[in-house]
Amino acid sequence: MLNVAMWGKALTVMPRITKEDWAGLDIVSRWLIATRSAVIVMTFTSAAFAGLLAAKAGKFDGLLFGLCTLGLCLAHATNNLVNDLTDYWKGVDEGNYFRTQYGPQTVQDGFLSVGGLVTYAVVTGVAALAVGVYLVALRGDAVLWLLGAGAFFVLFYTWPLKYIGLGEPAVLVVWGPLMVGGTYYVVTGEWSNNVAVASVAYALGPTAVLFGKHIDKLPADEAKGIRTLPVILGDVRSRYAVLGMLIAQLGVVAYLVAVGYFNVAMLLCFGAAPSLRRVWQIYKEPRPDAPPPELPEGIWPLWYVAITFWYNRRFGMLFLIGLAADIAVTKLL
Repeated sequence: MLNVAMWGKALTVMPRITKEDWAGLDIVSRWLIATRSAVIVMTFTSAAFAGLLAAKAGKFDGLLFGLCTLGLCLAHATNNLVNDLTDYWKGVDEGNYFRTQYGPQTVQDGFLSVGGLVTYAVVTGVAALAVGVYLVALRGDAVLWLLGAGAFFVLFYTWPLKYIGLGEPAVLVVWGPLMVGGTYYVVTGEWSNNVAVASVAYALGPTAVLFGKHIDKLPADEAKGIRTLPVILGDVRSRYAVLGMLIAQLGVVAYLVAVGYFNVAMLLCFGAAPSLRRVWQIYKEPRPDAPPPELPEGIWPLWYVAITFWYNRRFGMLFLIGLAADIAVTKLL
């Protein structure tokens, strides 16, 4: 029986379920949980951003946009599956590792066999590749380069990039120029440097979210020899780096308004600025050893990443609203 309620839950949070719960779920719910679909909203937002920029240029194509968005979300899902599979093979998730504390790691927790997870990854990856190949046929060889770059990051983010401090820069590139700039190119047939710069304003958010997660599990990663950028930079510098990224998002928007690429309607995204105070209150202090009493149940051990994800959703929503308003004002003028 289809469990639509679980679909909604899996798209918003990391459901904490038992093996018995898993056994009673439909295949859609299982796939959504296994792929950590709650974080794929960031990919959808990047694609939506590109679609709105294409509309701003008067060159929006619904079919191309829909296909590109589907392909990107499937690619992100594939990356999450490959991530879990690689970490399982390397023994990273053993010993109550951070990953298994905030949501099910389907192989480590015994929900899926290795073969089962491989099947999920292959089917999802082939679907993403099929969409990409079709877009190459429609738009030409330039899309092949974008497809190749995407495949590289899907396959090699977990290892070796994450292990040598390149995982976080990779996310900035992927969620920015690659996703936004690439989607814009597929939809419009042209590359835009302004779009690439604008993409950084959003991409800094997912990068900050990843930073937050890696700060949360910094001691565990360090113990296992996973040299994420927070492990290399250290706790304090990493926390201030996140705050810098979130402030820089607003700075990029202000710059693009100042040079005339966006109009003043885009400043609506500054409505997220007051929320930075809450983020600052969390990031200015070391991570507590135990969940504070005021922390809602089900959040811990997520701490820095939880507040960063919360802020990123607020900023992303206002960013899209601001861009829609920008387009409306432009058309009226």
